[in-house]
Amino acid sequence: MQWGSTGLDGAQVDFVRRTVPGATVTAIESWGLLDTVVLHVEGVEHDVTVKASGPTNTHFPRELLAHRRWTAGLVASGDTGALRTADEDLHVLVLDRVPGHLALGTDDEHSPDVHRQAGTLLRRFHDQHAVRDDGFLRAETAKATAALSSPHRIPAAAADRARRLLERSEPGPATVVPTHGDWHPRNWIVDQGRLRAIDFGRFALRPPAADLTRLAVLHWQHEPELERAFLDGYGDDPREPDAWRWLQLREAVGTAVWAFTVGDERFERQGHSMLADALSAFD
Repeated sequence: MQWGSTGLDGAQVDFVRRTVPGATVTAIESWGLLDTVVLHVEGVEHDVTVKASGPTNTHFPRELLAHRRWTAGLVASGDTGALRTADEDLHVLVLDRVPGHLALGTDDEHSPDVHRQAGTLLRRFHDQHAVRDDGFLRAETAKATAALSSPHRIPAAAADRARRLLERSEPGPATVVPTHGDWHPRNWIVDQGRLRAIDFGRFALRPPAADLTRLAVLHWQHEPELERAFLDGYGDDPREPDAWRWLQLREAVGTAVWAFTVGDERFERQGHSMLADALSAFD
């Protein structure tokens, strides 16, 4: 595969070639929604994953921060790939290759054992640090409210009700921890039954329950045995009912608006479904 077909610019290609001797592109693994390019690159000594993006991409600095400050424990136990090198100006990361296949679309996506491992791994990531943040929930509420003023296709009645709820909410302080931000089988790699994690592009300090929102919508509604297995691995349930319904409301609004912005109709439909469920919790 030629470098010219990867989407990297010349400076980014030169950086990869300098830092990965004998670099050859084996596969393009991008999802195609943002300007993030993900490549499987073979080198003389080892395989790596290369992630590159444009200068305004917000996922790049989050992932770089996660690997520089928060993934060392997972790297030491072999549960994620190590950051080999990065160029902040060029927006390029070079990571050790994580062996295995994506859980998404395979039997592993629906395996209680894999979900139990996912709970155990996430708890270790969360338990590194916890701090009280007096402004987090207020900022998240303001962000969700502002999103409703952006272009979207949320039905008017649902948008109006969500806005009224958000505007009358009274966010208090929250305990925030290191969170992955997109914790579900699309970012789980399984190798001979063992789970590992990839893609920290949505990393941030958030309440721990924030990492359960994707799973709750995508799997637990229809496969409660996976929820039980996950929570068994995690050790308890970090969701407090009232805080959880507000989290689901903000997440649903953000999903529906963001998916419309990037043109992902499947994810947009999911956001609308999430919003209907979230609003029903306030009935």
